[in-house]
Amino acid sequence: RTLVVVALTSTCISAGEAQSPGEGSQAQKHSQSRVKVSGRGVDHLNEALVHWKTPTPTGLIQQSTEIVDLDGDLQGRVLYHVTSVFDFVKGTLVNSGDQVFSGTIAGSAPVMIHDDRFRFEVNLVTGEESGQVFLVDQIAGPKTRCTLQVAGTGLNADGNPTFTYDGECVFRGIH
Repeated sequence: RTLVVVALTSTCISAGEAQSPGEGSQAQKHSQSRVKVSGRGVDHLNEALVHWKTPTPTGLIQQSTEIVDLDGDLQGRVLYHVTSVFDFVKGTLVNSGDQVFSGTIAGSAPVMIHDDRFRFEVNLVTGEESGQVFLVDQIAGPKTRCTLQVAGTGLNADGNPTFTYDGECVFRGIH
């Protein structure tokens, strides 16, 4: 079973789009930048905490908590609370749930961002995996929203899934 996660890069593309009234100082109201992001990560699947498993007619559903380390434009960790739906007849695995990224984006101040819409799909026969990440719920740090595409790259020496990511983040205000 594999998983995939989040990430980001750096190169300001645009600035000057206004924020909603009342957000930050006058200088912050006109500060927005888009950043292209990319990098790689590893899901520490061998350290997963499995909370429960339920058999289904074609496989099983499992809920667990895992930690993912990210390198590249995004430096940090993801706490990943995942529901995994295995269908052994179709040879598929779908991961969804909640995840929180804590770290920096392209040298930014530390951020904490939540995602409850991610979806990763794995072909259990070929090992091919891909997914989407929507880090849009700010918890702490600079106001940031990120959307990412993730692709599995195999397993590391410890048998943990590895992946690459790329996408875009929008910083609003000071970062």
